[in-house]
Amino acid sequence: MINDRDGRATTSAEREARKVFKQAEAKEALTDYAKAQTAFHKNRERLKAERLAREASAAPHEKER
Repeated sequence: MINDRDGRATTSAEREARKVFKQAEAKEALTDYAKAQTAFHKNRERLKAERLAREASAAPHEKER
């Protein structure tokens, strides 16, 4: 394999290192995605609970009118 930057062939150690770093970066990206999804779902559930509580407290007042 030819390295485009300096025109020399990459060694097996360089290829292996690149492979390991690429895997680590991919794993980190998935971890960040999972954290974002968890935060989103927690916030959504919190907002849903607040909305249901508001609706439940407003319902008796509407029936009295």
